[in-house]
Amino acid sequence: MLFGYSEAKMEARKVNAANGWLWIKQGYWLFKKSPVLWVVLATIGVTGLLGISTIPVIGDPLATLLFPVLLAGYMCGCHALEHDKELELSHLFAGFHNNTSQLVTLGGISLISQMLILGVMMLAGGATLVSILMSGKPVNNPEILAQAATGAGIALMLGMALFSVLLMSMQFAPMLIIFEKMSPIDALKTSLLACLRNILPLSLYGGMMLLFMMIATMPVMLGWLVLLPVMISSMYAIYRNLFPTPTEIAMALEGEIITRDQ
Repeated sequence: MLFGYSEAKMEARKVNAANGWLWIKQGYWLFKKSPVLWVVLATIGVTGLLGISTIPVIGDPLATLLFPVLLAGYMCGCHALEHDKELELSHLFAGFHNNTSQLVTLGGISLISQMLILGVMMLAGGATLVSILMSGKPVNNPEILAQAATGAGIALMLGMALFSVLLMSMQFAPMLIIFEKMSPIDALKTSLLACLRNILPLSLYGGMMLLFMMIATMPVMLGWLVLLPVMISSMYAIYRNLFPTPTEIAMALEGEIITRDQ
């Protein structure tokens, strides 16, 4: 019985491709419940991470470590709204009071993985490109970046593939840690499998979001004040759609037990 519970809990649903658009609509629905506070929370969070990243030497690693903690707080806010509770400023810091060590560990795994991927790219012939990307300085001459990318074709494709796997592994990991109490490694595995099972709806979602990003950038990026909170809340909508709730798990187990008894 415990084994059945674990399986039901760990396995994500496979949904239709059309759900990619549904997730955006659900995210917007959560945003409309408290639009002003959503804009405030998103602005504070992004500004804070950008400010941390500007700290010499430790800025970028520290921002990477803290990102899952910040995201978990946003997800707690979405959870509250879903259950007809108020979104509060305190949700911004909820990740610092709930499974913090696990979330920071997740950020550490992400940081180490990024460094390893960049190392693989350097070994595959992309040393110049990686050096430019890691310098943190703007490239004034686009031809330099183009030449570096052209000379690192295999390294670039390898890096994109590895970063895609890392992104899918991180997609739902903070939610699985804070809501399902999973370990970081289990959360990463579960998130990756969920993304692979739902690659079509996630691709549609990503394509639609890319279009909205282009629109939000014109003319002076004011559209991001709405788009960023919707992106955050739609991530929760995806998580909730793919992973069963405790009630659904209990019903599935009850049905399984009845079937076995028959």
